[in-house]
Amino acid sequence: MDVTLDPAWLQAYLLVLLRTTLFIAIAPPFSNSSFPWRIKGLVALGVALPFAGRVDVPDGGLDTGALLAAGTAEAATGAVLGVLVMVAFAAVASAGSLIDLASGFQMATVYDPGSMVNGAQFTRLFQNGMIAMMLASGAHIPLFLGLGTSFDAIALGELPDMSSASAAVAAAFTGMFAAAAQIAAPLIAVLFLADVGLGLLTRVAPTLNAFSLGFPLKILVTLAFGGMVFAALPMALDQLTDSAVELIQQVLR
Repeated sequence: MDVTLDPAWLQAYLLVLLRTTLFIAIAPPFSNSSFPWRIKGLVALGVALPFAGRVDVPDGGLDTGALLAAGTAEAATGAVLGVLVMVAFAAVASAGSLIDLASGFQMATVYDPGSMVNGAQFTRLFQNGMIAMMLASGAHIPLFLGLGTSFDAIALGELPDMSSASAAVAAAFTGMFAAAAQIAAPLIAVLFLADVGLGLLTRVAPTLNAFSLGFPLKILVTLAFGGMVFAALPMALDQLTDSAVELIQQVLR
């Protein structure tokens, strides 16, 4: 049995695969190093397959120089889109870092090889919880659909508009800090009130040395109210997914 393979389609598939691979390698959830590279490669191969039919390559294919230039452009496009999604979802780990800083857990900072971030307990809990929730809820599907629309807006071998990309990256960082503050704000407010209460108690009864109870009290408050913040994480994840898709659309426009 003879199998014929169109060189133009093969080139189109390889170029689409480049954009898809860079996106998957940078954007969560599959950017987490707990996923083996063979799994990331299989996901990229599967995601790129339906998108290959949506792009156009000249009959006969591209020559070597044009193919290299197009491959570089595809890698850059996938990297830009992946960075936007990564920054948008970095708000979850940033919120955990704010909680660790306010509660004193930051003193137990360790390096997490899975997410490749330095963080204490809540930073790693929020990061790993986000990965699990994204896979369980299918939050990565809208991101892949947003990647698919990029092939309609940005042809193979073309670069995205750098002005739109830079504006989207700036908006992503601004939104990340705002989202992190919103996620962590309730628990930080409770910890601040605990500090105020200890300060008032010290002024009323200095001999009690109330601040010696500050660290155990913060641990108790953080563990008691941290579950409430974690329970609200799925709602925040939905909003972050919408924000990431909007950032991709901003670059495509």
